[in-house]
Amino acid sequence: MLFSPATMPSPSSPNRTTLSLAALIVGATAIGFSPIFVRLAEVGPITAAFWRVALAAPALWAWALLSHRHTRASMTMRPHAIGLLVVGLSFTGDLSFWHWSIKLTSVANATLLANLSAVLVTLAAWALYRQRPNFRFSIGLLLALAGTATLMGRSFTIGVERPLGDLLGIATAGCYSVYLLTIKRLRDAGCATATIASWGTTITALALLPIALLSGETLMPPTLHAWMVLLALALISHAGGQTLIAYALAQLPAAFSSVALLLEPLVAALLAWPLFGERLGPIEVAGGVLVLTGIYVSRRASQ
Repeated sequence: MLFSPATMPSPSSPNRTTLSLAALIVGATAIGFSPIFVRLAEVGPITAAFWRVALAAPALWAWALLSHRHTRASMTMRPHAIGLLVVGLSFTGDLSFWHWSIKLTSVANATLLANLSAVLVTLAAWALYRQRPNFRFSIGLLLALAGTATLMGRSFTIGVERPLGDLLGIATAGCYSVYLLTIKRLRDAGCATATIASWGTTITALALLPIALLSGETLMPPTLHAWMVLLALALISHAGGQTLIAYALAQLPAAFSSVALLLEPLVAALLAWPLFGERLGPIEVAGGVLVLTGIYVSRRASQ
């Protein structure tokens, strides 16, 4: 077990746990599409980040209005205002820092350093909630991280040539850790997934707009193709992926969820092969197997 008896979460039905696990896997797969969409979008990375949330917000609000039509009070952010604000601002930091880190360092460095969030969430859950990881979970975490490093190790660079980009990658991990832990706290407090998704996305969009305007990038996508790609980024990777992750966090430990999200670079690598001809060799395939093995081991340890 991931948790000591004194800090065990309350038991949930096997069906709900299985559904949450499926939602987490599908959500991680959906956000794995995001680097592909950003690459195809014909706009700068900060502009892509803004439209990712701006185009997702109307769909999420429509869902929130439909899901809360019988309980109007649950549509307000008032009972969870601080937590929702933290969700929106931490995701703003996550998107901004990650996209800027891609500009200032290699994609591999930015991705690997951003995925240190799995370590940070595990340590935070231990420090804040006394959810101490056991030995098997730690092994699973290390295997998944080693697999991610192996998957992208060919283009990873070590040195001091681009320290700002690497620091921004680490900042990305910190922001995403805060994002996941805050969503977990909100879900444990009974905040609905639709409330988190709609308010969090709106706050992120409002915070990203001035950043996009100040970035020097052209804000308006130049072609219909660019709009379609950005709409796919908004609906699949954000509205779909992040919402499924938020739903899953009601039943699953934050530490395990952060490990499972290491599926994202694996999915991105698999998609880049047929789309961009970025072939995976035996070493990268072995890295992918390690990621899946690590997720499996960490899941078994957290049951």
